[in-house]
Amino acid sequence: MKLSVLIPIYNERETIEEVVRRVQEVPVDKEIICVDDFSSDGTRDILQRLLDEGQIDQLVLQPKNQGKGAAIRAGVAKATGEAAIIQDADLEYDPAEYGRLLAPIEQGKADAVYGSRFAGAGPHRVLYFWHYVGNRLLTLCSNMVTNLNLTDMETCYKMFRRKVLESLEIEENRFGLEPEITSKLALGGWRIYEVGISYSGRTYAEGKKINWKDGVSAFRCILKYGLWRRLFRRRRRRSLAEGEEKK
Repeated sequence: MKLSVLIPIYNERETIEEVVRRVQEVPVDKEIICVDDFSSDGTRDILQRLLDEGQIDQLVLQPKNQGKGAAIRAGVAKATGEAAIIQDADLEYDPAEYGRLLAPIEQGKADAVYGSRFAGAGPHRVLYFWHYVGNRLLTLCSNMVTNLNLTDMETCYKMFRRKVLESLEIEENRFGLEPEITSKLALGGWRIYEVGISYSGRTYAEGKKINWKDGVSAFRCILKYGLWRRLFRRRRRRSLAEGEEKK
């Protein structure tokens, strides 16, 4: 099964070469699609060299900074694999674990697989307490409206059958895509599995970008794509049922 690795990138010149090297080492049939979100630190020059050297398969250069969600949309449009995974351009997630994520899809059990940082037995770097609380709270709120029992909704490692990812029609441009994708998977009735992964989080000094504003946005997306759309769908079904009864 061919795997499309979608790498959204913004100002990651210190880590992008190492990430690509680690992805290249994974023993699966794959294509590497890098989407640069208008980096200004020299990352684009590195990516162009990696493309010229044949170390990546496709390079998409965004005309302006739009966010992770927009970068994933651009990457999906170029993907040709039967499955796809989102890979951040930092070193927090280990590509060596692709095989564990891919297994439920290859076995025909799953349409989407989440890599959980909170269910894994692998090593985890000890970092910010309030980030942990925030992630847990957002996952709880998401589960309440989707009726799923995920342990890590905000994880970067989400792997999908490509046809599933194409059907989602990602609307969010920034980090709100995590709850958006989860809500749409739940509403679509897709089969979701979760496997434990290791995690080597980085500090803000090391380049971490997400902040409390993204948390607020994620909560908004939980309401927008999970609660409100579920209620809208329920009302629509009720209206259609009432219309049929009047005929």
